[in-house]
Amino acid sequence: MTHDHDLELRPTPAQTEAALNPPAGRTGGDLVVETLRGLGASTVFGLPGQHALGMFDALRRSDLAYVGLRVENNAGFAADAYGRITGEVAPLLLSTGPGALLSLAALQEAAAASAPVLAIGSQVPVAGLGGGRHGYLHELRDQQASFRDVVKSVHTVRTQSQIPSALAAAWEAALTAPHGPVWVEIPQDVLLAETSLPVVTAVDATPRDLVPRPELTAVAADLLTRAERPVIVAGGGVVRADAAGKLRALAEKLDAPVVTTFGGKGAFPWEHPLSLQSWLEDRHTTDFLEDADVLLVVGSGLGELSSNYHTFAPRGRVIQIEADPGKLESNHPALGIHADARLALSALLETVGQRSDPAAPGRAREVLAAVRARIAAQDLTLEQQVLTSVRAALPDDSPSFWDMTILAYWAWSAFDARRPNTMHSAQGAGGLGYGFPAALGAAAADPTRPVLAVSGDGGAMYSIAELATARQYDLNVTWLIVDDGGYGILREYMTDAFGEATATELTRPDFVALAQSFGVPGARTTPEHLRDDLTKALSEPGPSVVVLPAVLRMFAPTHLGTG
Repeated sequence: MTHDHDLELRPTPAQTEAALNPPAGRTGGDLVVETLRGLGASTVFGLPGQHALGMFDALRRSDLAYVGLRVENNAGFAADAYGRITGEVAPLLLSTGPGALLSLAALQEAAAASAPVLAIGSQVPVAGLGGGRHGYLHELRDQQASFRDVVKSVHTVRTQSQIPSALAAAWEAALTAPHGPVWVEIPQDVLLAETSLPVVTAVDATPRDLVPRPELTAVAADLLTRAERPVIVAGGGVVRADAAGKLRALAEKLDAPVVTTFGGKGAFPWEHPLSLQSWLEDRHTTDFLEDADVLLVVGSGLGELSSNYHTFAPRGRVIQIEADPGKLESNHPALGIHADARLALSALLETVGQRSDPAAPGRAREVLAAVRARIAAQDLTLEQQVLTSVRAALPDDSPSFWDMTILAYWAWSAFDARRPNTMHSAQGAGGLGYGFPAALGAAAADPTRPVLAVSGDGGAMYSIAELATARQYDLNVTWLIVDDGGYGILREYMTDAFGEATATELTRPDFVALAQSFGVPGARTTPEHLRDDLTKALSEPGPSVVVLPAVLRMFAPTHLGTG
């Protein structure tokens, strides 16, 4: 008996002819780029190195677009952003040892934010694998061990025939919920040796659907339908799963107010009557969440920031939908549903009953009014003016990428993202230097929209080299640098904790002149002119830098009983 799939496995005569007569002059590096193309990749990021040259040489024989950055960590941030914006896997080509290790902080951010990055690093020749000390340049005793605690999976290739399968397995892992980075390493000699293997064509690496268990969604639906005060916390998993529409439909069916985490910005309309916006670092919001009799948490682990620094103590029943099993019930007991956010929300939409609670929008408005009153009492006009100017200058559909800086901390709580998947920051892992290289990756993903990067002067110094990348590829990124003379947030933390700050004050370059030395237009602005100067920069093609000298302050925390 012949099955349909048996027929599909039989090569056509043309395929057989091509397989038996592969073109000459190909190497293991060609197998890498052919496999990436067969998997659906169109753009790769990276930085060449001695052991990886076989991959980079093969790029010139392929139609893959290459975006080369100047520092491996920045290349990782660019790939992270490409993965977030497109929802597709972003290949990242790296060399051995120092080049590979320099990507680790970026891969940690990709893991924390569930960005699908396929990092492909070279290795010393096969004879040097296995933990010996053979004296090869860049050699590590166990290179993959450095990545195992950071990425979703690691794959080591030892022969050319293993390349397509290893890359396909890694690709599938990167795209299976929760998305995340993966690591593949290939020895130098495997990449350089000529190959007689057939050209790699289409490769099947379909990610597995993470479907919720129906008995659990039935219980969750019953709890939500019968709840008196249901509330929803929407995390980054809603954005990654492209489930904002499902979330809104469920909230409206339940009349349940929604707060978005900092990673979930844009998952729910900011001005919706049921919106609690993103004021998670506020006791008014925390109290409201604690008062819910049923709290639905979708795509969030309720970690440090989302739980108001672990002060949140729910009194009602918690339902947690989470694709990462390690985050399920890790901070609070819950009805844990291990599932992709979109599939779980779809199941709930089909099974919950219609609730009507005319008072719910009023309760949400009361919380927001209390938050605004608290902020208004703190004399933070400058900070709000700057954030308002940034929002007014940025087109609604343009993505923004925020480094770890005071203005970003404000934006987490107070910035209206307006669209899902448009506001991104490094709050997953919290590393400096994310904003600008990530924005370059987003601009490479979609050249039709201007992209905004926001950094402080301290974080900006991590990324200065990428002004050359921005100019080389003529990427549409405007970089706003808020120059306060040092590590502003650490200055505040240390002053509050110890009475004075140490090691936070920095000598800076003239950022405008420095940008211009790279051939990138630069302008110095003021809070009064920021909106106009940013609007102008964003409206002109190619890269630009806008520098705002200003000392911004954080709003007072409320997780410590201060308000």
